[in-house]
Amino acid sequence: MTSPQIGIIMGSRSDWPTLSHAAEVLDQLGVPYEAKVVSAHRTPRRLYDYATSAEARGLKIIIAGAGGAAHLPGMAASMTNLPVLGVPVAVTALQGQDALYSIVQMPGGIPVGTLAIGKPGAINAGILAASILALSDSALRARLAEFRQAQTESVPESVE
Repeated sequence: MTSPQIGIIMGSRSDWPTLSHAAEVLDQLGVPYEAKVVSAHRTPRRLYDYATSAEARGLKIIIAGAGGAAHLPGMAASMTNLPVLGVPVAVTALQGQDALYSIVQMPGGIPVGTLAIGKPGAINAGILAASILALSDSALRARLAEFRQAQTESVPESVE
C-alpha cells in the first residue's frame, strides 16, 4: 500500500459523514489518504503531534473539517508548512455559517484554503487536493482529466 499523501482530519466522528465525500473523491482518483479524529479543543496534544509530524510522515496536504468555532483548520495551519484546506461542517443552529466565518477569517500569514459548507466543500476539497498533487504527478493529472471529462459528460443537455 502507498503511504498517504493527504491527511483528512476532523474534530469529531460526527464530522465523517461530511468529510467522507472528500475521501470518496480521493478513492476515485487513486490518491492515498488517512482520516483521523483530531480535536483542537478536546485533544490539543494530538493536534500538535499530528500537524507537526505531518510533513515528515509524507503528507503533502491536510484537509481539515470543523464545525462551530472551527479552530481545527487554522490551528493545524499554524503548526505546519503544508497546505491546509478547510471544510466548514454544518453542526450548529447556524448550519455551518459560524464555521465558515471562523475558517475563512484567518490572520494574514496563516492561510487556510476555505471551501464551501458541507458536502460540496468536502467534494471540492478532495478535487482541489488532488489538483495540487497533480502539479507534480502526471499520472494523477491524467486521472483528474478523466474524472473531469466524465463529470462533464454526465450532465444531460435536455431538461427531460
